[in-house]
Amino acid sequence: MHAYRQGAFPMADSREADELVMVRPHIRGVIPLDSFHVPARLARTVRTTELEVRVNADFPQVIAGCAALIRDRWDTWINRRIEEAYTRLHEQGHAHSVECWAGHTLVGGLYGVQIGAAFFGESMFTRQRDASKIALVHLVARLNRASFRLLDAQFVNAHLKQFNILDVPHGLYMRALRPALEQAPDMEAFRAAMTGEQAVAYARQSTSQAS
Repeated sequence: MHAYRQGAFPMADSREADELVMVRPHIRGVIPLDSFHVPARLARTVRTTELEVRVNADFPQVIAGCAALIRDRWDTWINRRIEEAYTRLHEQGHAHSVECWAGHTLVGGLYGVQIGAAFFGESMFTRQRDASKIALVHLVARLNRASFRLLDAQFVNAHLKQFNILDVPHGLYMRALRPALEQAPDMEAFRAAMTGEQAVAYARQSTSQAS
């Protein structure tokens, strides 16, 4: 938690690595909560999907899904020490997951750490088309509804560019982070049920529609 407050976060070199390293990027990936872009096709999917979106229903299964070795991903930075540490953070109320369920089956989701009004996104996974994207839209919607101020995505990648992720130099990132850490979001609003229509509206900051 201290590392996050200082703009750093832990990673492992591989799934089988025993050690962790602290990373503090010179350029940070930040998803802007006030200008998050929801592509039209994804908006339709979020509104009409039959998947059920839940918060913190099965955090250990989410982080295990993010750590799993799958086709086209032969290794991961999530080792067993990270799984254990973040599960403890979840048990202490500091880490949260947003999940997509098809009946009793978890088909995608994401997790991250919360300090004040800052959310540090860690990883996401999908076992069904668009499940992780649906979870991301719901995450942004819930962060907006709960009055969060910062969504840290760590690194910019091609997948996140469609959502308007920004490259933010470390100094600017810290200037945004420090006040966010001292604010108190409405975590009941974060956890409360949300329809697909509300999710798209809040993610796009259209609170008049969301209400």
